[in-house]
Amino acid sequence: MERTLIRDVKENFGKEILLRGFVENFRNGKSMAFIVMKDITGKIQVTVEKEKLPSLVPVLDSITPDSVISVVGVAQPSEYVKLNGMEVYPTAITVDSVAEALPIVREEIPATKKYPAVEKSALDSRLDYRWIDLRTDKNQLMFKVQTALVAAMREYLLERDFIEIHTPKLIGAASESGSEVFEVEYFDRKAYLAQSPQFYKQMAMAAGFDRIFEVGPVFRAEKSYTSKHTTEFTCFDLEFSYVNSVYDVMKMEENLLTYALKKVNDKYGEQIKEAYGKELVVPSQPFPIVKLADLYDALEKEYGYTVPAEEKGDLTTDAERLSYDYAMKHFGSEFLFVTDYDAKKRAFYHMRDEKGVPQGYDLIWRGVEITTGAQREHRYDRLKAQADEKGLTNDVKFYLEFFKYGCPPHGGFGLGIDRLTMLITGMHINEAMFIFRSPKRLNP
Repeated sequence: MERTLIRDVKENFGKEILLRGFVENFRNGKSMAFIVMKDITGKIQVTVEKEKLPSLVPVLDSITPDSVISVVGVAQPSEYVKLNGMEVYPTAITVDSVAEALPIVREEIPATKKYPAVEKSALDSRLDYRWIDLRTDKNQLMFKVQTALVAAMREYLLERDFIEIHTPKLIGAASESGSEVFEVEYFDRKAYLAQSPQFYKQMAMAAGFDRIFEVGPVFRAEKSYTSKHTTEFTCFDLEFSYVNSVYDVMKMEENLLTYALKKVNDKYGEQIKEAYGKELVVPSQPFPIVKLADLYDALEKEYGYTVPAEEKGDLTTDAERLSYDYAMKHFGSEFLFVTDYDAKKRAFYHMRDEKGVPQGYDLIWRGVEITTGAQREHRYDRLKAQADEKGLTNDVKFYLEFFKYGCPPHGGFGLGIDRLTMLITGMHINEAMFIFRSPKRLNP
């Protein structure tokens, strides 16, 4: 018999169906047993009258919470059942996998007249048993939301003639922007885990692909312990040719995010609000734009925030956080483009204007940077000079070759999928990822 998902049970009332899932709750009484079973689409009550089905009694006695079961039976609507107003009367139950007592408490259990409250296990413990922690409705919703977000971004780009590519994650160059990289043994020489697909995205522009995107892992060997950093994460990168300025890149990102967030909000907005207490606001366009120096002036005047002189060329974490209130106050926007960074703080491949100002930006959402984007330098001589300036010429020699034989003007950006998920749900980055990686965590 083909399995029926719980969300489809109502369409099959009165028919014999097969349900398969986890036991979320179980009450095994003397004459009746009640099982709440769950699959990824929903929950349903299984009601067993033991007198009518004595053969099921030993099976019921073997069931534990979180066991996996298969139930053959007939579903009916019921005005007495609070859970979705329906129940299943089984003719057969099979225990596919018996669960031992769980090593963690996934959700806080409130006190009752008989029992005291039980606290949720510490985050580190729950991450140690991540596959068990992920069984909760709240965690599973998070990844449904993430799936809808990525699907919407893909949809937007595919409708605009973008090509999806998959670039190498093992690279021979140790640096592309100055950040630390992970070194690995590669037969008789050294290799490195890619910090981003940046070089290969631009190679695709030199190959005449015109418009490309990639969704894949990137690696950062940074010993950062913050609510937004991780050593491995998933990035949604894109690059496209024949841009006239960095503003074309910014407009592309603005349109992409507005489209994707509307799609997510239409499908999951109410569930996000209920589960996480966060309202997903579909942004209005255009997103506000402010120069870095002007932002620092405003933050000093309005919030008394003074940035150290040596940090004025880049956006500090404190300034990021304050920029959320600033953007809401002045523009009514959760998003803020920040431009005109110091060339010393930007990657060598960012195009610069006649004054030497990099033609790039950061996009801040809810006080957190989600993107660094730019128009790239596509002219070989200028690109080589900028690499020389940063002492990277030998490291990026292979990359510079891409620009010797013709390359259109282009630009692009990358979005951290896990960081977007974190901001949508309000969860810590540790919990907003399927599996979290940090300098101290390499398991499971």
